[in-house]
Amino acid sequence: MTTITAAVAREHGAPLTLEQLELDEIRDDEVRVRMVATGICHTDAVVRDGLAPTPLPAVLGHEGTGVVEQVGRSITTVSPGDHVVLAAAYCGTCRQCRAGGVAYCENLLAEDFGGRRADGSTALSAADGTPISSHFFGQSSFSTHANVVETSIVRVDPAAPPEVLAPLGCGINTGAGSVLNELRPPAGSSFAVTGAGAVGLAAVMAARVAGCTTIVAVDLHDSRLELAREVGATHTINPQTTDIAAELSTITAGDGINYVLDTTGVPAVVTAAAGALSIRGTLALVGAAAAGTKASIDIDIPSLVKGWTFKTIVQGSSVPQVFIPRLVELWKQGRFPLDKLVRAYKLDDINTAFADSASGATVKPVVVF
Repeated sequence: MTTITAAVAREHGAPLTLEQLELDEIRDDEVRVRMVATGICHTDAVVRDGLAPTPLPAVLGHEGTGVVEQVGRSITTVSPGDHVVLAAAYCGTCRQCRAGGVAYCENLLAEDFGGRRADGSTALSAADGTPISSHFFGQSSFSTHANVVETSIVRVDPAAPPEVLAPLGCGINTGAGSVLNELRPPAGSSFAVTGAGAVGLAAVMAARVAGCTTIVAVDLHDSRLELAREVGATHTINPQTTDIAAELSTITAGDGINYVLDTTGVPAVVTAAAGALSIRGTLALVGAAAAGTKASIDIDIPSLVKGWTFKTIVQGSSVPQVFIPRLVELWKQGRFPLDKLVRAYKLDDINTAFADSASGATVKPVVVF
């Protein structure tokens, strides 16, 4: 056993508490990682607040980055001393994983939200022996050290700052991957994203990389819209003062938007986005909503003859070990300025970081250990 410091979610809706926990020995298929930084994602807040199934008490965190300290006997992809980014876990053996669709792993809920290893054990326990859910997204990175499954491990350039790399594990991977891996807009096409948080702004940057010539960011916060302009948006819309569908029609001279990515999960926004699509346009959803949430979409003849597509996307349809190093190279070339989104916090201030993310004061909070 190793004593570590971790931020523990003990009750739904309550602040995390910093505690000393016991971390067990790594298994043959695990990697011991000393955390250097970890991003805070909306999914962490969703689980903390009881909207996703991870059993509490738990150590959350799924955008970790750090240094490998020890590897299990079956590990072949990394060695002690390697710098790594930690991404979502996948089983590697189901039909989707075998076909390369690891983001759509048939065992995703167990791998990422189960809070236990496959044998039912947890790597973490309190001082009194009480089990604490571990392996959140294969990692539980709100801790000074973690036993991480191999599928979550992505080796990266040690020269790149860890506080910049941390968000690549989920939010940035999701936004950029949705554009570059799934939507694949051709050069010269139009693209809009609803919600200019970390996921949305990553999508804006990716749309610029892809060569889109009309890139629209939609958000309620003017500060985020200004940042969207900095990282690649050609137009911005604040729905508090402008009708989304009408403005998108104006921007495209009535042709409609070729690709829209919704990161909000807000039914009214999804409906408006669908109405703003071009002929043969595509609307994709990555925004998580509460169970039972429904959006109204027209299925009348005018909609039918547009031949448009609606789809959902998980984790940017990425294979993290392939896609994340590509994003690092784009960042190194100055073509993917994700450092503009990041604000660093100390572990002691993790609840402030959550609050700043929720209020919009910070686009991407990153805890630096």
